[in-house]
Amino acid sequence: MSRFSGITDNPHQEGRFHQKTGILLTNLGSPDAPTTSSVRTYLNEFLSDRRIVEIPRLIWMMILHCIILRIRPKRSAKLYQSIWTENGSPLTHITRLQRDKLSALLKQLGYENTEVVMSMRYGNPSIKSGLDELREKGFTRIVVLPLYPQYSSPTTGSTFDAVANVLREWRWVPELHFINGYHKNSAYIDSLANSISEDLAKNGMPQKLVFSYHGMPKLFLDNGDPYHCLCLQTTRLVVERLGLDKDKVISTFQSRFGKAEWLKPYTDETLKGFPEQGIKDIAIISPAFSADCLETLEEIESENREIFEHAGGEKYRYIAALNDRDDHIEAMLDILKPNL
Repeated sequence: MSRFSGITDNPHQEGRFHQKTGILLTNLGSPDAPTTSSVRTYLNEFLSDRRIVEIPRLIWMMILHCIILRIRPKRSAKLYQSIWTENGSPLTHITRLQRDKLSALLKQLGYENTEVVMSMRYGNPSIKSGLDELREKGFTRIVVLPLYPQYSSPTTGSTFDAVANVLREWRWVPELHFINGYHKNSAYIDSLANSISEDLAKNGMPQKLVFSYHGMPKLFLDNGDPYHCLCLQTTRLVVERLGLDKDKVISTFQSRFGKAEWLKPYTDETLKGFPEQGIKDIAIISPAFSADCLETLEEIESENREIFEHAGGEKYRYIAALNDRDDHIEAMLDILKPNL
């Protein structure tokens, strides 16, 4: 039996495989349900990724299976329960909306030979299921758009690994275009700037506008990961677009895990220290997240609000992720255009 899979009922003479472009939108993923068992399955896949944790494999597997997967799933399940909706996981639901609106926009603008499919790096729908769907429909040209504006090895790099691991088993490898980031894309910066300006018009300029990015171990930066620099570039581009006072803006990093040093300054510690500096009115945005999820809806909107207010903060507001805003969908199209 061959190790390579393929479509055998392919009537080439009938033009089934004419030039069509399949677009695979990917994001990180969520558990199938906010239960301990589902979260354990999700965390096992996530934390087994060699790009997520780079300590010696045998040592990490012992820590993961003997400690973390015995303790963390129950705790994380409670957090997921706090953000779960009637539509399920917010991240999955919002990515589905993004897919549908991008698909409609493509059709509206005359891109008839395109189809948009969504997949998650971890959990469901899987990257394999998305690629298989495009293959079954005859797409031999695929554009992969990981919805991480700033490239990093644990996110975009890991997505490439997953795509490559699927395609290495295909007999007919498609023409592949992989978009590895878009933090400097003008339409993306415009969308971020628009979301901030709308908030400022409604609520006024806070004492501090915080750009909180997902963190990563500092060791990754030391070993050549560009993510830290790309985050700071994103902040600078938005600040320049809006003409903001640089002294009123700060970039921080959230979601650290374990005892190792991560990218600094840390979001939670920064927020905790603001009130004693006289900063009691802040707005916070998380530009690394293309859709609201556990890290924004629970960690930023709830946990960090509590930290700030407990320290003496008075006004705290979270500016939502770009989600399925029209200008965000238009930015996705702009990012994809060179490959359509």
